[in-house]
Amino acid sequence: MSGRTRHRPASLRWRLLLVTLVAIVVALSLAGVGLSALFRDETQRQFREALERQLEQVLARIEFDGAGVPSIDPRALSDPRWDRPYSGLYWQLDRGAERDALRSRSLWDAALDVPPAASDDGRVRAHAGSGPRGEPLLILERTIAAAPASGAAWRVLVGADTRDLGAASARFDRTLLLSLGVLGGLLAVAAWAQVGVGLAPLRALREALAGVRTGQTSRLEGPVPAELRPLVDELNHVLRQRDDMIERARQQAGDLAHALKTPLSVLSQAAHDEPPAAPLANVVREQVSLMRRQVEWHLAQARALAVRRLGGVRTPVGPAVDGLLRVMRRIHAARALRLEHMAATPSPAFAGSAEDLQQMLGNVIDNACLWARSQVRVTEGLSTGVGEGRNACVAEGLSERLSGDVSGGPSEGVSAPGPWLYLVVDDDGPGIGPERREAVLRRGVRLDETVQGSGLGLAIVADLTAVYGGDITLGASPLGGLRVTLRLPRARGSHAEGPG
Repeated sequence: MSGRTRHRPASLRWRLLLVTLVAIVVALSLAGVGLSALFRDETQRQFREALERQLEQVLARIEFDGAGVPSIDPRALSDPRWDRPYSGLYWQLDRGAERDALRSRSLWDAALDVPPAASDDGRVRAHAGSGPRGEPLLILERTIAAAPASGAAWRVLVGADTRDLGAASARFDRTLLLSLGVLGGLLAVAAWAQVGVGLAPLRALREALAGVRTGQTSRLEGPVPAELRPLVDELNHVLRQRDDMIERARQQAGDLAHALKTPLSVLSQAAHDEPPAAPLANVVREQVSLMRRQVEWHLAQARALAVRRLGGVRTPVGPAVDGLLRVMRRIHAARALRLEHMAATPSPAFAGSAEDLQQMLGNVIDNACLWARSQVRVTEGLSTGVGEGRNACVAEGLSERLSGDVSGGPSEGVSAPGPWLYLVVDDDGPGIGPERREAVLRRGVRLDETVQGSGLGLAIVADLTAVYGGDITLGASPLGGLRVTLRLPRARGSHAEGPG
């Protein structure tokens, strides 16, 4: 069964076309056979009727003498073919086995060869015979009596060449075949157009589903044919159920996080109340810090995976960056850092949740602020299409290609649908050497223990970008410090829309 199934047409379009074309071929073949048979029967009927009229003409011109001997005046017959040798039209009078027959000049010295008369009831009978040159003939026969009392019966035979009949049928069949072929071609074109028009709503449905997947819409909307309305309703019902399930899962994850944060806070406070040198307090503080990082880590992963599967979520980048920079200015107000935002035009939208964008970009900006001497710059970049080089982008104020040493992003080789969004964060701090860039993306790695932080921020960013099909790369910044480049999926459609 599986082998036969594989060879069946997988395309609905081709299935419909195949069925339609088979129906067209069968219908035209039956029509061709039927029309050819009708034409042949009609021409044969007309040929026989014409020959019967010739027989009646011959019968009308027969005259008997007193001895019952018949005679026909050839000049009384109107068709000139009677007098032209081997013309294809012949008449003959005989008395059964006797060969003292009268015959037309067109027979010359030959005779029509027919079987003996079956009866002398006067009815017209037809025979298939051959002419003086072997041509096929249709021969009509009728028996007449010279006088009722004499008992002498004569057979009157009239034959005509049927080759013209066969030639006419052949010409008709060729013309019919050509006409049906042209008609079949036109019907095939019409079937192709009909299938295209009939399947157009499915193409529109596919585009609507793509809009749901890319975040332009959350439901299948718009007019659809009555046959597809149940399918659209069921799909919308499935989408609603999926949204409800994901929302419940996110709420449960949030509830779990809040449920864990309170005990962790209590444990942390209790550990801090103990003397710093107490061994148990040190262990509790370390374990609480580890548990907090793990909760934060897995919550970020769960939220990102939920948004990724849900689709239809959009977050404008510009407002998110501006909000993060305002927060960083307050947090690092004592250092008087110059924080710049170089926005793209038009402002893009991230194909994900605002929380994930804030967590990824916030960690990167916060890390840059911790290490920067005086300046941090955030630049938005837009890819020009799918399938480009990994770091190629176009952004207002960013003319160079995003280059530099690349630390292996977790999602290298992962292909995400749609165009890309690039967020580049530069600082003028000490930077990171190429040999150490990959290490800082691992969990808990801190290059300088004197700087505040858990060593988890960039690792969370790396994992979140991987969940969204993007990546994070580290390189040298033109400002002299570190350049961090986030490549994230860009939401399709208008950039002015808010989160879905």
